[in-house]
Amino acid sequence: MNKKVVQGAALKELARNDQTLGAEIIADYLIHKKVPYIVGVSGHGIMGMLDAFFDRKDKIKTFSLHHESAGPYIADAYYRITHRPLAAYASCGPGSSNLYIGVAAAQVDSSAMLVITGNVATSHWNKGTFQESAQYFQGDFVNSLRPYVKRSFQPTRADMLPASLRQAFDLMETGQTGPVHLDVPFNVFREPIDRIALEKEMWPPQKRGRSGADMKFIREALQLLSSATRPLIVAGHGVQLAEAEPELQALAEFLQIPVANTPMAKDVFDNGHPLSLGQLGRNGTYHGNGASRSADVILAIGTSFDDRSTSAWLPGHTYNFPKTKLIHIDSDPSQIGKNFPVTLGIVGDACIVLQQLIDTARESSQPKPRYEAWLADIKRWQEKWVAHQARHQHSDAKPIRPERFIYDLRRILPEDAILVADIGLHHNWLISEWQPRRPRSFLHNWGFGSMGFGVAAPIGAKLAAPDRPVVSVCGDGGFLMLPSAILTAVEYNLPVVWIVWNNYGYVSIRDVQSATLGANREIATSFRNDRTGELFTTDFAMMARSMGANGVVVEEPRDFAEQLEQAIRSERPTVLDVRMDREAKVTVTGSWELPPLPPFKPSLGWEGDR
Repeated sequence: MNKKVVQGAALKELARNDQTLGAEIIADYLIHKKVPYIVGVSGHGIMGMLDAFFDRKDKIKTFSLHHESAGPYIADAYYRITHRPLAAYASCGPGSSNLYIGVAAAQVDSSAMLVITGNVATSHWNKGTFQESAQYFQGDFVNSLRPYVKRSFQPTRADMLPASLRQAFDLMETGQTGPVHLDVPFNVFREPIDRIALEKEMWPPQKRGRSGADMKFIREALQLLSSATRPLIVAGHGVQLAEAEPELQALAEFLQIPVANTPMAKDVFDNGHPLSLGQLGRNGTYHGNGASRSADVILAIGTSFDDRSTSAWLPGHTYNFPKTKLIHIDSDPSQIGKNFPVTLGIVGDACIVLQQLIDTARESSQPKPRYEAWLADIKRWQEKWVAHQARHQHSDAKPIRPERFIYDLRRILPEDAILVADIGLHHNWLISEWQPRRPRSFLHNWGFGSMGFGVAAPIGAKLAAPDRPVVSVCGDGGFLMLPSAILTAVEYNLPVVWIVWNNYGYVSIRDVQSATLGANREIATSFRNDRTGELFTTDFAMMARSMGANGVVVEEPRDFAEQLEQAIRSERPTVLDVRMDREAKVTVTGSWELPPLPPFKPSLGWEGDR
């Protein structure tokens, strides 16, 4: 087979010989897998691939972005809504390096995507060619991305591409879903092979059974729950990945056991449901943390028990293991018993295991337990939480109080809207007080905590759900890290609404500095004029207008709801620059710890409810 690089008029001859180029293999395989978009930034290292998509514009759309890190964020959000992967691409050298943060965020939060990077030609490896990573190994971007992907594939011949692509898709979408990397030297994009090599790897969709649990463990779990007087279900992101929200609700309703969720799974259970307790952890609800720390049996599904969702594993704040018996269900056996001792560990798919529990509970002849006293305690805690939240919901104070902002946001957004949150102080407030009603309606970057997600991810959410309003709340610090996403939305006519929670700095970190290191030890967290010391901010509305979007500065509390309504109705990309109270403190009902510093104390304490 002729391995020479093909260019120009030789392409016509190639078609007659029933051969194809490496780049065409990639494009055709993505089309075969029904990938609707590829997103990224061009460069000389990737243009050999992009050329193949030129001839396939009617089958797959190429998005040109303005910073590479936006690509994985877009693919991340798209996957969370649709559970279908996109491809994010970048050129070699700095282009590929700019992917790290977004890919790492997707890996930690289990979002599948194909990450395609161009590399320098293999004939130039080890020669110090332009943008090669070769300090320790030739064409070595594979190892630099290694911590953040499930696996990297680096085909050095075009005939290696078909199998690499098939295996990449199989891997990213099975087990613990996540990003997979395909690194392609430039010459491989232009190298011809027989088309039959691709067709051999285009297998039809494979039916994969999802594993359930041993029935003796199902019966034991139900026995533990039936013997409890204060049972609780804790739902994690694994429930969302398994699309098991209906089964979760069915089990909770049949057994009449309340449900709390991890912050990552904040929208896994209708927050308006009578059995919903909201989220747990540092910024959990008062009644959520009250229930989890007081429960005698907890059924936890699809959670890794990370530090922020558990109050840093500190006993008596969110959980009281091993005093509380733990039934832990997860598809990944390494998660079971990793951070807390378990009474019963069950390895299995969340959807299948929940259905097994439902079926077995319904078949049981034993009378169902009743939990009136337990539910009464929870109701009392919930009433205390609601009263606490209501204190500033109608405040006319300037700058705008967070409680008023969230109250109006909840009042204006329809139930089917998708709310995206970036990382920052506003994220803590939204985790604490936002109440999603539908699955896949609240997207945020949790495990890696990277600012910029909330700026680019709304584009992916809008591509995934074009008929649903998409609104993002970003801090001013995070928004400045990736503002080019506005231009992308304008270019592709995507009516996303960004709300900039403008409080003049990295205020969440300022507050941690003050709480742990001393009230007067703030440094490098507020945005100030270095000469005058005065607080300083960007005019984000003007920035938006300069890119062709709508932009409005909102300073009056009474104006926010009206401006948000207009922004959604406008069907245009819009930025609302909302000036927020930087001194308002989010309620902490749990704790957090940065060893060796002492842990945070709850600001809404439990002394009267112990």
